[in-house]
Amino acid sequence: MENQTRKIIFLDIDGTLTEPGSNIPPKSALEAIEKARNNGHYVLLCTGRNYQMLEPLLQYELDGFIGSSGGYVKVGEEVIFDCPFTKEERDKAFQIFKECGIYRTVECLNGSYTDEGFKEFLEQNAKEGGNSELLRWRKQIEKNLNIRPMAEYNGEEVYKIVFMGTDITQVEKAKKAFGDDFLFCMQEPDQYGIINGELINKRCNKGTGVEMVAKHLGISLENTIGYGDSMNDLEMIETVGYSVCMENGSKALKEMADEVCGTVTENGLSASFEKLGLS
Repeated sequence: MENQTRKIIFLDIDGTLTEPGSNIPPKSALEAIEKARNNGHYVLLCTGRNYQMLEPLLQYELDGFIGSSGGYVKVGEEVIFDCPFTKEERDKAFQIFKECGIYRTVECLNGSYTDEGFKEFLEQNAKEGGNSELLRWRKQIEKNLNIRPMAEYNGEEVYKIVFMGTDITQVEKAKKAFGDDFLFCMQEPDQYGIINGELINKRCNKGTGVEMVAKHLGISLENTIGYGDSMNDLEMIETVGYSVCMENGSKALKEMADEVCGTVTENGLSASFEKLGLS
């Protein structure tokens, strides 16, 4: 298949390829991915997870991934982008979140560290019906996916910080303190008042990751397709040639996407792949 007819398909993980917090995609999604690749298309993960968190998904046949919300990008066996926070950025972020009393989970390449008391906070506040990010963090901590106490953090390079709280004034205070130095991505508050989001290196995001992969593979952005479910997928949705939001996704993201497909539990990916002629 000639490059101008090939597509690059980017898939978020939690709430899109898998249920939040899970590492097992539905069989229908795996079959759709296999058919799409057999038809000459590329399929990559595009996720906020760091390398360690997304590694269980790499057992499946894929063409690479955009990890850490664009901070670490790999195509095939080649790392084409690696951009952690600078030491100054990391120290500033740590100080602001601590001063504002906001829970942090610091994501490095091969491990994550969370503030003491964070697990108890999630257990008290995470309820069915909460947003996918909250459920993801609850399940990941319960399963001990290498998310360790902050006291064990030893200065590893930081790629992203996930934050969570219940007081919007604390979050707004932190956002103001960060100014324009970072990408401050807030999810829509859920029905229980939980506020969560991500602090991302401003030099990269999922959208810049999409651009890098397309350039590396010699395929125009017009021939890229992105699937996501939450506002941390916004830059990907805005960058790809055609965007799809899951039915279980954010209301705001659904309004921005070109298409809304069925939920991850309803074989939404496979139905959309077939509709778009990918598989």
